[in-house]
Amino acid sequence: RCTMKEESKLWRLLRQNTPNISWTRLESWASPGVPDCLGYNNNCGFFMCELKVTKTHKVSFSPHQKLFHLTRPKRNFILLKTLDPLSIKLYESAAILGLLTDHREARCLALDDWSHIERLLLSLKPDA
Repeated sequence: RCTMKEESKLWRLLRQNTPNISWTRLESWASPGVPDCLGYNNNCGFFMCELKVTKTHKVSFSPHQKLFHLTRPKRNFILLKTLDPLSIKLYESAAILGLLTDHREARCLALDDWSHIERLLLSLKPDA
């Protein structure tokens, strides 16, 4: 399991590389399962993003996180930083089941491209 320090680094990268999004970091202890970050942009409204870091091919999620992503698949995302090899991947919530078994087999929306990640986060309308 990766440390909170690694997740904090990913949080800083997300904020630095998505300047058109206003981010709020949420406290997970207050509401189990709710993603780590609340994003907002005037054009697309609110969306959420779970931050995950892994050293292995499997990504661990709590039962509350699994339930959240499976029951709220629209406008929610998972941003994954893999440490071996180093990469940043963006996934839709619906990809959570694949991430639990092997993130290499789950279809990511974007890979190692922050401008593309930002465009994808901003591209979907709230009712999409």
